[in-house]
Amino acid sequence: MQRLLKSNLRKAASATVGNHADLRRITLSELFCGAGGLALGAYWAEYKGYSFEHKWATDYDKNACETFRKNFPKTEVICQDITTFDFKKMPKTDGLVFGFPCNDFSSVGEQKGINGSFGGLYKYCLQALKILQPAFFVAENVGGLRNLNDNKDYAQILKELKDCGYDVFPRYYKFEEYGIPQSRHRIIIIGFHSSAGIAFSHVPPLNNKKHQSAEEALKNIPRDAPNNELTKQSEIVVERLKYIKPGENAFTAKLPDRLKLNVKKATMSMIYRRLDPKKPSYTITGSGGGGTHVYHWEENRALTNRERARLQTFPDAFIFYGGKESVRKQIGMAVPPKGAKIIFRSILEAVDKVDLYEKAINEQII
Repeated sequence: MQRLLKSNLRKAASATVGNHADLRRITLSELFCGAGGLALGAYWAEYKGYSFEHKWATDYDKNACETFRKNFPKTEVICQDITTFDFKKMPKTDGLVFGFPCNDFSSVGEQKGINGSFGGLYKYCLQALKILQPAFFVAENVGGLRNLNDNKDYAQILKELKDCGYDVFPRYYKFEEYGIPQSRHRIIIIGFHSSAGIAFSHVPPLNNKKHQSAEEALKNIPRDAPNNELTKQSEIVVERLKYIKPGENAFTAKLPDRLKLNVKKATMSMIYRRLDPKKPSYTITGSGGGGTHVYHWEENRALTNRERARLQTFPDAFIFYGGKESVRKQIGMAVPPKGAKIIFRSILEAVDKVDLYEKAINEQII
């Protein structure tokens, strides 16, 4: 923990996405960085003179790397397959962040777990922890991870993180309970190096029960906002949407036979589901075929990518790069930055307590 504390006392001239020259900097590196939802939340999280600064980040998706690079110009972005990455060549940072791929853990998919081609990639996060030995880490994944294989996959991941030398603090977050205009549920695992002796506490949900609604989140989007192009709807989709009320989907709405979907088993709640304007959005996803694009409660159309980004709490000034489907994927795969901000701020509070304690010892105050 001493390396972290020493780093906290260093000052730098500037930081990513702006200027934090007057704040003590805690450095971060990130694996599977995507477009930068976690990074933006970390940048926003300031506490008692502390701030975070991303030194380097990596992902294999070229468009996501371009988005990250353009929005965080001070960060070194390495676009590379994680299986070929040499962590020994990278500079050490105070914290390591990783939202390891969720494809094999998501409830939407085959749920192959840690034995899947994506699920097994968390092993590279373990490798990075062992080599880089950061003072703390932040890991993120879908809530479905908890239940796979009778909870064995989740238990194994937690054990292996502990075996890297960390005290591990997991929590299941329902982000709509933290003011995010979206029902997005994720597992967040915070780890502090065991030598630090930190008893970390996750932030409890907000006391007020009034959640931010989709309608509130989508107010006043400028027509010329970036990534705000409309998706052209086919005539049959427009006709189908006319029969679907806010909050309903293609299976709960009263559709005429000619507009019903010709499926027998698939009755997923998100298919042609309209938003309820008075409630948080349902989960924004990064991919999927017809009927999964999230639909406006009033207009007979799918949301634009900028509207999806608003529900993910990205500011309009945050520009995504790549084609429309690539941008959709980047937005859907991200952690809501405002949710990430809450998590990273709680880390700063924990660091502040340790720093003050160390300072008191050094000055023989206690």
